[in-house]
Amino acid sequence: VKALNLGDLSSGQGLNQETTLKRCGDTRWGSHYNTLLSIINMFSAVISVLEMIIDDGPKYGQRGEAKNLLELMLSFNWATDELSQALQRKDQDIVNAMNLVRLCKLQLQTMRQSGWNSLIDEVTFFCAKHDIDVPNMDDMFVDRGRSRRKAQEITNLHRYRVELYYAVLDMQLQELNSRFNETNTELLLCLACLSPNDLFSAFNKQKLLRLAQLYPNEFSTIDIMALEIQLDTYILDMRTSGEFSELKDIGDLAKRMIETKRHNVYPLVYLLITLALTLHVATASVERAFSAMNILKNRLRNRMGEQWMNDSLIVYIEKDLFNNIDNEVVMQRYQCMKTRKGQL
Repeated sequence: VKALNLGDLSSGQGLNQETTLKRCGDTRWGSHYNTLLSIINMFSAVISVLEMIIDDGPKYGQRGEAKNLLELMLSFNWATDELSQALQRKDQDIVNAMNLVRLCKLQLQTMRQSGWNSLIDEVTFFCAKHDIDVPNMDDMFVDRGRSRRKAQEITNLHRYRVELYYAVLDMQLQELNSRFNETNTELLLCLACLSPNDLFSAFNKQKLLRLAQLYPNEFSTIDIMALEIQLDTYILDMRTSGEFSELKDIGDLAKRMIETKRHNVYPLVYLLITLALTLHVATASVERAFSAMNILKNRLRNRMGEQWMNDSLIVYIEKDLFNNIDNEVVMQRYQCMKTRKGQL
């Protein structure tokens, strides 16, 4: 601060900042967790700026309420952040993802049963550190946006613990139970047994038979009996064949089986693989690809050809890969495509 006041340092965007508020994205929920961490870390500075903007109104009560809400939001995002990050990875590890779902449910349930007191202690400590008045939880809650006559008489404790804390936790638990019920979880865990990674280390014959039973229209009772015999030969072939030793995912396995004609040798196993591939239609990578399409092929470029759009999408989606390519390499590649008058 002293150097800035003396003019020895310049201020501006990206200059001499120890920390900054991180912008959150609507389609990347993990960014909300980082944003909340930044706000809490810079809470005093944020409040100072807001107090410069707001000319009237009870500020100290609002500061305490804002801190309470921030801690609530941070607690909820902390419990689901690891699961959110795992589900957004391109290389989906279904077994670990399902384990994180179970742990996330357990964490949320534990927070609901015994997490309120520790949360209040953290809020009280922070408020005392920043000279913020802590509301008495036994006092009546006053909603500033409504008339006191029509407002329901509830205490601050009921407002924060029941209407906010419990309500949000119940909503998250209900959503997780709805999206990851027992049937869906079992289906995904059985699906993971098809993975060829690490020489088919995840292979489990009984779970693959259970996976076939979940598709009664495709696998009859006789087909399942035949599949049980076929799986023994299949896994021995896969683990002893060098052609299948470097595969990473189920998509690569399906391609290699067609290339080596193994899909004719193990038709029932290949049917399982094709059914498994139809489940991965709504991953985070696919959703981002659809979002990128709206950016590239907009109203002004609605006549863009399919090949040109595919090439542009690859560059846009695989930013991490293309950021490692030097501009000189791209220029030389373009220069050598055909004879040109100018030299890049």
